[in-house]
Amino acid sequence: MSYSLIIVEDELIMLKELELMVDWQSLGVKLIAKASDCIEGEKVIRELSPDIVISDIRLPGMDGLEMISKFPDIRSVILSGYSDYKYMKKAIRIGVEDYLLKPVDNDELIKTISNIVKELDAEKILQSKEKIENEVVPLEKIFNNHLINSAITFINENYNKAIGLQEAATKLSVSETHLSRLFKEVTRVNFLYYLNAYRINKSIYLLKNSTINISEIAYNCGFLNPGYYTKIFKRFLGITPTAYREKL
Repeated sequence: MSYSLIIVEDELIMLKELELMVDWQSLGVKLIAKASDCIEGEKVIRELSPDIVISDIRLPGMDGLEMISKFPDIRSVILSGYSDYKYMKKAIRIGVEDYLLKPVDNDELIKTISNIVKELDAEKILQSKEKIENEVVPLEKIFNNHLINSAITFINENYNKAIGLQEAATKLSVSETHLSRLFKEVTRVNFLYYLNAYRINKSIYLLKNSTINISEIAYNCGFLNPGYYTKIFKRFLGITPTAYREKL
């Protein structure tokens, strides 16, 4: 399996280093485009729909995090020359896979991309193995960690509302950073992935057992709008909710 990558970086030297410092092909990744600002970056992301985006945080035209937040279905890695808690907190909230400080450590970048590739591989294998009529996203419900079990209970009880990592951390009286790191460490997926997967499973039940339309299902399962729901559904199952329902 091979996955597509786009790099958005305004420092030309750094852009060249990122292009050459990693043997992307050996990681199962193909660099398909580069951009030097967020306006250009957003354009090529929309046109090429890459699997992974690596972006600097401070870019001409738009904040790198603002650009990435427009593509929640794409895996992303943030680069920054600043250990700024405000930026790190926002990156965690929008589900960024990793936040790497410049100068970028080659081994650290390789490890991050390797982990993303493993996650993408697992998703594709799941899609190819399961029959469409029985296809759901498998999620463990109980872990040997009280805080994580409490976070999952919070998701179970509030998935149909406008919630995210921030709301869960507030409810559990912990910091977003702590909850994010512990959740990924214990469950092997980040909080946003788990939340979206849980919502998708709930939506599958409604697709199978009701006649309500796709838009209503999206809102009933906590998605901000039907378009975002369709993107996330396709990311997990490989087809749109409409196509899934037609196959039932």
